[in-house]
Amino acid sequence: MTPLTVPRGVINITGTDSQNAGVPADWRLGSVQCQPVSPSANRFAASLHTKSTATSDQTAGASVLQAADAASVSAAPRSGGVLGWLFCLVFGTYSLSLLFLVTSVAALLALLLPLLHWRRSSTRWLARLWLALACLRLRVRGLEQLPDDSCVLVANHSSYLDGVVMAAALPPRFSFVIKREATDMPVMGFLLRRIGSEFVDRHSAGGRQRGARRVMQRAEQGHSLIFFPEGTFDSVVGLKRFHIGAFVAAARSAMPLVPIVIHGARHSMPHGAFVPMPGTIHVEILPSIDGGGRGPDDLRDAARGAMLGRLGEPDLAVLAAAPARAR
Repeated sequence: MTPLTVPRGVINITGTDSQNAGVPADWRLGSVQCQPVSPSANRFAASLHTKSTATSDQTAGASVLQAADAASVSAAPRSGGVLGWLFCLVFGTYSLSLLFLVTSVAALLALLLPLLHWRRSSTRWLARLWLALACLRLRVRGLEQLPDDSCVLVANHSSYLDGVVMAAALPPRFSFVIKREATDMPVMGFLLRRIGSEFVDRHSAGGRQRGARRVMQRAEQGHSLIFFPEGTFDSVVGLKRFHIGAFVAAARSAMPLVPIVIHGARHSMPHGAFVPMPGTIHVEILPSIDGGGRGPDDLRDAARGAMLGRLGEPDLAVLAAAPARAR
């Protein structure tokens, strides 16, 4: 269990081996002080409904499942007895109340500010403010890897914190590509629309086609896009299979593809957790991959290999070839 003490407003988090697994050596957790429709479009649309394919070793399924199960146990929320439960309750209430307040202010500014760049800049600043006040320390490495011109970004998805982290970490020139269900959240959905996010409906053929056309048009017009190609996350630790849409957009527009790895978000707020806990979140921007003259499958495999090399988690794409697990 992670030792957690709160002396005079300072939160010390001592990282264990399981928490540090997959985190670069110079980023490992120590004592942390909290601080205040073309063919391309058709293929893109199909990727929103069907599972993409990925290169996998068919004999590795069982070992990957075991590794993922072990990692999932280490990432599960930990109990610290009565005091730990009380701390989670008080701190969780504080951080969620603060999130609602900051999101409301961001939505109000997004309503009032006339320029998209201003709305994105204010949202970025408020995202950083909430992370700092919630004792979630953000560390970003590799900003120099971002091309000066338009590009497509792909990042791993392991926590509800990922969107806030990306908004806080990146310059305010990127459009999120998000599933349409996000628009059902009253305040957050409005904010996402006002900062230029693109929404895709994966549950109807017409919605997939319309979403694909919009995203492809944005890419061809030179807009920079952010994708979470796994599409979802759950309690199983590892990199899931990628939907092909982001890589179709990069190949079709010949834009650079930039892989990004997020460390630590899963531990601070794993699947099933209702509130985030203090911690350090690292965003590592990897070297870009030239999207010109390469097919979507090639781009997907190149990005996936680069992300797996830095993530330190199992490759869950082999599950497609693994036999069904006994229930």
